[in-house]
Amino acid sequence: MHMEGDVVLGGLFKVHYSSVFPELSFTSKPNQPRCHGFDILGFRRAQTMAFAINEINKNPNLLPNVTLGYSLYDNCATLGIALRASLSLASGQEEQILLDETCVGSNPVLGIVGDSYSTFTIATSDVIGLFQLPIVSYYATCPCLSDRKRFPSFFRTIPSDTFQVRAMIQILNHFSWTWVGLLVSDDDYGLHVARSFQSDLAQSGQGCLAYTEILPWDNDPMDLRRIVNLIKRSTARVVIVFSHEIHMVHLMEEVVRQNVTGRQWMASEAWTASTVLQAPHLMPYLRGTLGIAIRRGEIPGLREFLLQIRPDQNYNNSYGNSIVKQFWEYTFQCTIGPAPAGWIEADGALCTGQEDLESAGTELLDTSELRPDYNVYKAVYALGHALDNMLRCVPGTGPFSGHSCASLQRMEPWQLVHYLQKVNFTTSFGDIVSFDDKGDVLPIYDIMNWHWLPDVKTKVHGVGEVKRSHPKGEELTIDENKIFWNFEPKEPPRSVCSESCAPGTRMARKKGQPECCFDCVPCSEGKISNETDSMECISCPEDYWSNDRHDHCVPKKTEFLSYHEPLGICLTTTSLLGTFLCAVVLIIFIHHRSTPMVRANNSELSFLLLVSLKLCFLCSLLFIGRPRLWTCKLRHAGFGIIFVLCVSCILVKTMVVLAVFKDSKPGGGAVLKWFGAMQQRGTVLVLTSVQAAICTAWLVTSPPTPHKNTLYHNDKIVYECVVGSTVGFAVLLGYIGVLAILSFLLAFLARNLPDNFNEAKLITFSMLIFCAVWGAFVPAYVNSPGKYSDAVEVFAILASSFGLLVALFGPKCFIILLRPERNTKKAIMGRGATKS
Repeated sequence: MHMEGDVVLGGLFKVHYSSVFPELSFTSKPNQPRCHGFDILGFRRAQTMAFAINEINKNPNLLPNVTLGYSLYDNCATLGIALRASLSLASGQEEQILLDETCVGSNPVLGIVGDSYSTFTIATSDVIGLFQLPIVSYYATCPCLSDRKRFPSFFRTIPSDTFQVRAMIQILNHFSWTWVGLLVSDDDYGLHVARSFQSDLAQSGQGCLAYTEILPWDNDPMDLRRIVNLIKRSTARVVIVFSHEIHMVHLMEEVVRQNVTGRQWMASEAWTASTVLQAPHLMPYLRGTLGIAIRRGEIPGLREFLLQIRPDQNYNNSYGNSIVKQFWEYTFQCTIGPAPAGWIEADGALCTGQEDLESAGTELLDTSELRPDYNVYKAVYALGHALDNMLRCVPGTGPFSGHSCASLQRMEPWQLVHYLQKVNFTTSFGDIVSFDDKGDVLPIYDIMNWHWLPDVKTKVHGVGEVKRSHPKGEELTIDENKIFWNFEPKEPPRSVCSESCAPGTRMARKKGQPECCFDCVPCSEGKISNETDSMECISCPEDYWSNDRHDHCVPKKTEFLSYHEPLGICLTTTSLLGTFLCAVVLIIFIHHRSTPMVRANNSELSFLLLVSLKLCFLCSLLFIGRPRLWTCKLRHAGFGIIFVLCVSCILVKTMVVLAVFKDSKPGGGAVLKWFGAMQQRGTVLVLTSVQAAICTAWLVTSPPTPHKNTLYHNDKIVYECVVGSTVGFAVLLGYIGVLAILSFLLAFLARNLPDNFNEAKLITFSMLIFCAVWGAFVPAYVNSPGKYSDAVEVFAILASSFGLLVALFGPKCFIILLRPERNTKKAIMGRGATKS
């Protein structure tokens, strides 16, 4: 089809499905290839370009005083024909479309709209690019065409498959489909998509491919049977197909034969709106299909323009009129005279040329879902606006050498490329058309859903869109309430290799399988995962531990010898009981302080010993409760000093017993003078001061401190006091031990003294208990963990204190309270004198 103009735009469209090439001979003139299989949609797209050019010519604001013409070629879905047509457009070798027979002026065609196939467009652009002739494709989506070095003059009004792939991945993410199959056609379109899909899906980390298969170009039944069997056996319930409708038809026929149901099909833009696949026998399998579709647009006036088509219309050449005749014969199944060479259509009744096109029910007039046609419309207007901008250039301010501008008479294609790169306009439908630095248009796709209606018809309706905008990036909008699902219940299927790992577990990949196939391994103790599908379990902070479900950290249980637990309560009660008994004994002794039993063997030391025992019972309380810095320091220092005070009193009493005995013997009077009251007090003070000095040195150099011990139990914090300096603690205990052993030995030596000095026996027995308790304490303390070490020390303090209290003061209290007749000096001395 051709229409002359001041500037001519070329077009490449698929008006026929296939072609037959004649046999070539060196002796005969080559014939034209014969095309057949009329494509009504391809014819409508060609007519859309003619309509857009006519609309521009009528617009006084766009290209005023300039008439656009067109030269439209049919590629017959054949690469050779498409390449030949593009060369004819670029070089102007077809005599029917020569604008200037003197060959003076610009090229006959300044821009081309097309082609429909990516493979055809790649081949065409490789050649046309040498002429720097701009090509604006309405249907070629291969990402490779964005290569500006290879295709410097290529533009398109359809988004690249790079964006289509990302749109598909966004839909997968929206429905949490992480395990899908991918089928692609065996051409540039499919192979580039496969590489891009695998790369982008891996980068997103949101899914895996269960399989990737290439649909055979020749529709080999064996290959199709193998592919469909793979789909049937695979656990992936979502199948994505990037292919042309002809290959999809053969694939679905095999799907029907093998009765493969329960699959969610996802369609690329190449077959989303295909009516061929909406056949009743295929819809039980394909209903519910989700697809990416080219942006729908509206072209006011196009339908009225199409209604004006008549076979007797003058298209300025025989080819244009022949195409219209072919359309007429195809639509009304009739014949208009003899068909020209090159066209093959079925014979029928004779056409009158006055048939009613509107009542024919032809798909040509269905302008409610204009998608590729809308892209054609935008491509023509992009070239028109670029030409308009170029011709509005003010001399001296132009973008070319010397700030020159292009002129209508000397216009070059490369100049149009410059303005096409900068074009920016808004269509009557409200879409903004502009190209990025790779020649790609601002991408936007509609998301379609196949709904099988009760009247056995299929409705393909929009359920959302995905687009890219400069401020917000890629945006996906889906209205799930509008989606028809081909499953029971009517909800999205699950398509995962492995079910999600719940919080408290982590994913462990299965060896030799994609990353979407994994086992869920429970987190180990002390680690948690609080998200679904966690890759790793994270350790809890130092003072926290994992709960039973391992999905969040909880504060660790704390352990120390508490006043609130049974053991702490028992020890506290025992300590207070001992303190009370000491107080009772002290009161008894104070009340009976003038009696011989109290006054015997230095009553002052007895009172001091009772007070020190009372303090021993009370100091045990420092070992109960949560350790603090002051309690840690005070518990050991207080315990050490008080016990030395207690043992010192016993040691001095023992020494006094021996001194008195020595003094009672002839010539022994000199001994007792060294053990007067002052000497006894001084000895106790000096012995206690030594322990005080040891404690002071220990507390200054390396004092005991509170410590959170997590070595005993991972899920518990054991609060304890570390002694700081082991040497200091050992010297403290050793000093007490030396005094206790010395007291025991002296008392043991005095055990057989006369009865009136029999307190030595009581001291011997009490020190025996004391040494036994503290001898057992050391190994028990070392081998007791946590709070039990404190409990052992408290028990040792209480046991030794009770031993001293009962052994030393029990018999005396018995005599004072129950045998008062024996609490006389005569009784004490007499009983002893008789025995002597």
